[in-house]
Amino acid sequence: MNVTLSLQAAGGSDVGLVRRRNEDAIYLGQNLFAIADGLGGHIAGDVASTTAINALSSHDQLVDPATLATTLGRAVRAANDALSQRIKAEPGLAGMGTTLVAMLRSGGTAVLANVGDSRAYLLRSSTREVGKTSQITEDHTYEHLIADAGTVPNLPERLSRFIDGRPDGRSPDITTWHLSPGDRFLLCSDGLSTYVEHHLIHAALSAGGTPSQAVDHLINSAIDHGAPDNVTVIVLDVREAESA
Repeated sequence: MNVTLSLQAAGGSDVGLVRRRNEDAIYLGQNLFAIADGLGGHIAGDVASTTAINALSSHDQLVDPATLATTLGRAVRAANDALSQRIKAEPGLAGMGTTLVAMLRSGGTAVLANVGDSRAYLLRSSTREVGKTSQITEDHTYEHLIADAGTVPNLPERLSRFIDGRPDGRSPDITTWHLSPGDRFLLCSDGLSTYVEHHLIHAALSAGGTPSQAVDHLINSAIDHGAPDNVTVIVLDVREAESA
């Protein structure tokens, strides 16, 4: 008897308590899942995130697990190129940009790509009892580029890497994960991670229930903590399916 894995996914987004428009964009497909967070304070953040997600979504396809990393890397480059083309067509959009976190899955393997400070977390079934939810992406902020950042006065909390249509320095971090039954992944914009502490994120993920219930719990927690930013989350559960 062969054991195969399936994914159950849910996602949601909320404008938050201060912003007038939602500059996050979300994609839940068959094999590809992604969140883009348009840069706050920049022109047309909503255009940037939507343009990136639309370009990325065309790469939602079942591929050989050995080609997952190259396929997702190509998809992120396509998203960046799409911003470049949009800016060329509409010069008034120059300066727009977005973060991105995405997962592409095939069989028992998944690849994550991230640019900026949108994050991915993983709760493995083997570690739920000991309270272990891990952040599995690294924020691309200046504090992560400077040794002893905590001792540097007035260090700006700015992104060091994001997608804005330019070719230099916009490459994503790409990591490969071998899936196990019971794994629960979280993709989110910083509207969640900035305002909800890690232990509360873990509590929402480990509480059981469906991905949809976890999504609602996480978004409500961000709102309850006064999140002024847009909040977008995707929760993905890895399930075991048996077939003869």
